[in-house]
Amino acid sequence: MIYSRYIRRAHLISTAASTSAEPAATRAYHVLEHMIVTLELAPASFVTEGALIDRLGLGRTPVREAIQRLAWEALLDIRPRAGIAIAPLHPGDWLRVLDARRGVEVVLARSAARFVTREAADLFHEAALAMQKAVISGNVLAFIQADKALDEALALAADNPFAARLAAPLQTHSRRFWFRYKAETGLAESAEHHVALIRSILAGDEEAAAKDAKRLMALLRGHAETAATR
Repeated sequence: MIYSRYIRRAHLISTAASTSAEPAATRAYHVLEHMIVTLELAPASFVTEGALIDRLGLGRTPVREAIQRLAWEALLDIRPRAGIAIAPLHPGDWLRVLDARRGVEVVLARSAARFVTREAADLFHEAALAMQKAVISGNVLAFIQADKALDEALALAADNPFAARLAAPLQTHSRRFWFRYKAETGLAESAEHHVALIRSILAGDEEAAAKDAKRLMALLRGHAETAATR
């Protein structure tokens, strides 16, 4: 399966991506999130807090904070005396995630086109370049990282923390479903839609950005509908 080939590399990349300048709890969150998205922590499996502390090499407090945050985002389920359950992957849930995500993505796209700054524009350029390089090399993990970077640039550009906080966990869930069900064949098409969205935002065209966000969500929904029928 797609995820079995990337397990070891996923952990190395996610660890390297976390810088020492980050607070320990943020670093723990980013690494754990990446492990969940890339299925290094297998869906519906159980782990313990102690095991995660050992794997991350961080203290109990930052790891516990990260676990609590991921539990709030429904990526983990803390079960007293039973351990920590990794969220299962039911194909039909991808459709539910996208139904919830569609509206807020349009809000973010419109706002980003209206308020994009030079700092955000640079981040968009970097994400687009990384995504295109990932497509050329067929590097799924690099594509996942670029996709997350794009979402973070979108959150910054939109200048709407309420919408960004709502979108972030939905984006993570969607990324996880995409990695499981579409990563082997969906790089180029997905990159094309993402880059079109970036271009519209950088052009300051709110209407075009909204349409591109809807097209991207429609593409993902098509993938989700296919996954749900398997």
